[in-house]
Amino acid sequence: MILDTTHLNRERTFFEPDETIWLFGYGSLIWKAEFDYHERRPAHIEGWTRRFWQGSHDHRGTPKAPGRVVTLVESPGTVCQGMAYRIDAETLAQLDIREKNGYLRELAVLHFPDGSHAEGLIYLATADNAAFLGDAPLDAMARQIAAAHGPSGPNRDYLLNLAIALEDLGADDPHVFALAALVRHCCAE
Repeated sequence: MILDTTHLNRERTFFEPDETIWLFGYGSLIWKAEFDYHERRPAHIEGWTRRFWQGSHDHRGTPKAPGRVVTLVESPGTVCQGMAYRIDAETLAQLDIREKNGYLRELAVLHFPDGSHAEGLIYLATADNAAFLGDAPLDAMARQIAAAHGPSGPNRDYLLNLAIALEDLGADDPHVFALAALVRHCCAE
């Protein structure tokens, strides 16, 4: 089921329209930034973990055969590594369309490797959105990801590109790496 959150996000204005803001990417935004930005830096947020619990009916799957993409789940004491982009606030209009299937803009504190931090935005898909799939056994998620395909390409490419990007960042993400290993095995059979 597709829930277009574009209009909801345009009401969630945490910044002035002429401001430059930080955006934290933890999924495809790490490796597929198709928007203008002033600066790109590794960053992390605290108290959140990345999970393949969000359905993708519009990019990496279809309404009849949704793929799985990442969202964040609260997890005290954990760190989620990703990429931060300093963007013009007007760039959010383009991102709202990209992240329209259940994701909402939320504020978060971004931490940078040099010890500095800044307030920024994340796109978060919570359990109460129509596209949320939730937890499932890893092998079932891997089979779904291996089989799903949508307008943006195979779901497996999303997962495998994310795993490579996280490895390049030196991130430790057992959930993503375990799924990637299972999908590679499924696709090799």
